[in-house]
Amino acid sequence: MSTPDPQPAGKAASSSRRLSLIILAACVVVCAVAWTAYWYGYARWRISTDDAYVGGTVVQVTADVAGTILAVHARETDTVIAGQTLLELDPADARIAMDAAVADLGNTVRQVHGAFLQVDRLRAQLALREVELRRARQDLARRGPLGEGGAVSAEDVAHARDAVAGYEAAVRAAREELNVALAQTAGATPSDHPQVLRAAARVREAALALQRTVITAPIGGVIAKKGVQLGQRVAPGMPLLGLVPMEDVWVDANFKEGQLEQMRLGQPASLRAALYGRSVEFSGRIRGISPGTGAAFALLPAQNASGNWIKIVQRVPVRIALDPEQVRNDPLRVGLSMAVVVDVHDQSGTVLTVPNTESVASVQPRSTSDQATEALIARTIAINSGQSLAQE
Repeated sequence: MSTPDPQPAGKAASSSRRLSLIILAACVVVCAVAWTAYWYGYARWRISTDDAYVGGTVVQVTADVAGTILAVHARETDTVIAGQTLLELDPADARIAMDAAVADLGNTVRQVHGAFLQVDRLRAQLALREVELRRARQDLARRGPLGEGGAVSAEDVAHARDAVAGYEAAVRAAREELNVALAQTAGATPSDHPQVLRAAARVREAALALQRTVITAPIGGVIAKKGVQLGQRVAPGMPLLGLVPMEDVWVDANFKEGQLEQMRLGQPASLRAALYGRSVEFSGRIRGISPGTGAAFALLPAQNASGNWIKIVQRVPVRIALDPEQVRNDPLRVGLSMAVVVDVHDQSGTVLTVPNTESVASVQPRSTSDQATEALIARTIAINSGQSLAQE
């Protein structure tokens, strides 16, 4: 019985191995070429990090006046609009201060009105003293020649001369009193006298304090960090609750220091939130790059010069602005984790931001006066000046 020739089987195995190696080498070459093309055409222009978090503005609502909380109109996580009432303080103290300010205004108006009347009285008194002085001078002029002829005694002439001197002093005193009164009232009327204006300002201040017992939302947003309850006594400046505008959010992405070389302002970025997974992709642009690393602005910064130094790769916060329309459709919460990929193809932007001269955020200031307060001031001035309200 003959045995099979081993050479054809060996040749077949060798050919199979050679073909496998050729295929493997081809695959490696194709993968290398593909990876090289992917790297140079796409990957090297993409810088990514998963050390990124959603940031937002947290508006602290504080008390402007002291008081006891009588009513709470908003709970945590409630959505409120600008101007909506959040809390009410006990207005008793503010109302008492308001009544005292109105009474002080009335008293001041009466004093000022009396000062104006005093001017008229002093003018009349000066005119009387001048008449008396004129009469005394006429008497002295008649008695002088008669005294020289002996018809009138020298004593009567001396008395007439003394009377003239006395009336001259009285005229000077009356004129000085009139000048003092005029200095208190010159250039003003009873309604716009400085003392009246100051008393009216105190009324406005008291009215403003009374208005501030009602605490309203400065902007629209969601209530957070409510730390007050009914009956609690609050002081001016005490934080009462936080207000987060949900549409004013951004992302702070912490990139390694070696990743910042090609980053420029305005470069586009794609972001994914752990909240939505891969179902939602946000688009944004680099708004600014922090002037320092996180360690530099830490509460207890590292002291590398002390000798215990360890090389640690630092991270720099990069702020990325989001598309407001996307944020409205898919709301984000402050503090959520984000994955960020920045496209650094465009190198035309700058590294430093342009100085911003516009207001970043603002709220409507509370008016220092209103129609009701101004009407109260006008009524108080009219009543205490002796004017008729019908004449107004």
